[in-house]
Amino acid sequence: MKSYLLFALKRLVQFVAVVICGCSVAFFVSHLSPISPVDTIIAQVTGRSVADPAAVQEMRRTLSELFGLDVPLWQQYLNFLLHLFTLDFGPSLMAFPTPAMSLIRIALPWTVGLLTVAVIITWVIGNVAGGLAGYFQNSKLLRAFGIIAIGIQPIPYYVVAFLFVIIFGFLWPVLPISGGFAMNVTPGWSWQFALSVIQYSILPAGALVVVGIGTWFLGMRALVSNIISEDYVTYAELAGVPQGRIVGSYVIRNALVPQLTSLAMSLGGIFSGTVITEQVFTYPGLGSLLVNAVNNGDTGVVLAISCISIISVAGAIFIIDLLHPLIDPRVRAE
Repeated sequence: MKSYLLFALKRLVQFVAVVICGCSVAFFVSHLSPISPVDTIIAQVTGRSVADPAAVQEMRRTLSELFGLDVPLWQQYLNFLLHLFTLDFGPSLMAFPTPAMSLIRIALPWTVGLLTVAVIITWVIGNVAGGLAGYFQNSKLLRAFGIIAIGIQPIPYYVVAFLFVIIFGFLWPVLPISGGFAMNVTPGWSWQFALSVIQYSILPAGALVVVGIGTWFLGMRALVSNIISEDYVTYAELAGVPQGRIVGSYVIRNALVPQLTSLAMSLGGIFSGTVITEQVFTYPGLGSLLVNAVNNGDTGVVLAISCISIISVAGAIFIIDLLHPLIDPRVRAE
């Protein structure tokens, strides 16, 4: 128990270090950018009418103080680290004076819900099919499934997404291709709203699932192909253990350990698949919010989304590191 606590403490220190380093890089990249939120707001205001130079200067001073840009860069960085622990990234430029985190709280559930479900479905189907294909290597059905999955896997998400839009939006219009829910449905905790959200998420989630199955299929099939040659599997077969138990308890269960680690990293990195997918289907998640923030020069929202992504990936890896010694008895916490 003591060794595990030391192991967990070491992983916690690594987690904090990774978050601070990653968010620091995001901070300096955004603050060294030539796009200034102060200049952007002033350009928007003065572009509508002729402004007094003194008023413009006063506006610049006020906005610089509001965005925390009236102090040296090193002091801005220290203020950023202090506010990072409270997830306070200041006001949003494109929805001023709404805080950047308020916009993220609205968009985050859409992205997490869509991509978490898509990743889990992809993981389950890919691993089950890959595990069976690795054990029953003479099955023609599983071979055909593998050929199709591997053939689709290299295709980019956005190509499959565009194909889905063309097929199900124009050639066979049976599913909605834009938005997160029907406009005539009031958002809330109701079955009508839930069914509408599910209906509108089928195509974006389906594009991610179709493309992602091949990766899990290949990995699981390779792992199982190595495991079936192990002595304990051969002994179980010779001892007359039921084939279903051998596949489930002896083969797939042992092959799932590295796949669980990959699953955690995939769940932590769900934000990487949001931008193109959500843009194609106009889905109201973090991807669409990030594109709008970049187009409007909203460095606060861009920095906030970057830091949330870094924290999520590092957090997922930290959790699986803690669970790994408990899941796999062969791993010892040192």
